Formats: sequence, C-alpha cells, structure tokens
Amino acid sequence: MTQTTKPARASWQQIRETVRQRIHSRDWPPGAPIPNEEVLAQEFGCARATVNRALRSLAEDGLVDRRRKGGTRVALHPVRRAVLEIAIMRQEVEETGAAYGYRLVQSGIVTPPDDVAARMRSSGPCLHVLALHHADGVSYAVEDRWIDACLTGLDAAPFDRVSPNEWLLEHIPYTGGALAFSAEPASAQIARLLDVTDASPVLCLDRSTQDGDRIITAVRLYYRAGHRFTSSL
Repeated sequence: MTQTTKPARASWQQIRETVRQRIHSRDWPPGAPIPNEEVLAQEFGCARATVNRALRSLAEDGLVDRRRKGGTRVALHPVRRAVLEIAIMRQEVEETGAAYGYRLVQSGIVTPPDDVAARMRSSGPCLHVLALHHADGVSYAVEDRWIDACLTGLDAAPFDRVSPNEWLLEHIPYTGGALAFSAEPASAQIARLLDVTDASPVLCLDRSTQDGDRIITAVRLYYRAGHRFTSSL
C-alpha cells in the first residue's frame, strides 16, 4: 500500500514572509483588505491562531492595520521602524578603542517628582542614581536614572562599581520600552559633570524600559553636542 505524505503546515514565520512579499509586490496594494484569518488558514493548511500570530507581527512592523470587526488591511503608509539596541555603556566606549571609566555621583531611595512619576506610571518610591561615564578620562555621558525600588536584587546592586545601565541589562528582563531624543542647554550640574560651559547644548536621550505593563526604569542620558547614534531599519 502506498502511503501519502501529509504536507507540512506553514509556520507563522512562513505566512508572515508570504504576506509581506504579496504586499511588497503590490498583489495587495496599500489600503487593500487582506483575506480573513479563516481563508488564510485554509490556504496555508494551519490553525487560525498561526495566521493571527503572523498578522500581529506584521501589524507591529507597521505593514498592516488591524481593527476589531474591521478586518486587516495593508497600511496606507507602511512604517519602517528603526531599531536602537540598548547598549552597555562600557562596551560602547571600549569599542571605540578608548579606556572606560565610571563614577557614581549620587544614589538614594526617594519619592519621584511628578514628571518622573508620570514616566514611571507610579508615584511609589524609586532609586534615583546619577552616574558619570568616561572615555579615556574625558566625560562621555551622564546617566540620570530612576529605578522601581521594588525590583528584585536592587538593594544589593553594586552601583558604586557597576553602572545601573550595565546591572539592569544583565539582571532584569524587559519586553520593550520607548525613547525620545532632544537637545537642550546644560544645567549647571550637567555642565560640570560633562565639563562644558553652563547652558552649552547637550544631546538628551530619554528612555523608559518595561516588563509587560510595569515600568522598570526611566533614564535620561546626557551627551556632549556632536554625539552620534546609529540604528538599523
């Protein structure tokens, strides 16, 4: 008796790539509806949940718009998202060939001011850490960070020797976050730490990092004017 081989079911990654190719080739042009999950599941020989995962991934990339009871459509203006990895400052400096240095300026558990509480989505106590990073003995960046005081292991974190940036990346998992760039005149304290004149323009990076819905930390990094970031699209 001849046995027939049952075709393998498509994975969500394969479905995602096929749909992406159809969008790219304009088989489904911007604004066009995409067949519903049941139709796609039949086409690819898989469960609807597999199709759902593929479409959710495409929506996260900005290629499709999904609306409750409105189906899925190709985005009218597909968005390419830049990816900016959270780097360990020590490694970032050392990769330039410079010697890295770190100094803890101040640290303590305090009630955050209103603007920080809004970023942390909580008015509960936070560990506030101000630290300075050096490259070949020259001020490289100021790290002004607020951390949820309830994080496991935080009370034993050696911030006198290891930066909050490095400790958090090595010990605390995260699922996402948000960031923004701006330029502003340096305050007297930031100017002193960066070794620039008062009110000199500095580059600021504001970043919040979260695990699920919980904000783990909110940080503002200050760099001298002329600092450059790179990312991939």
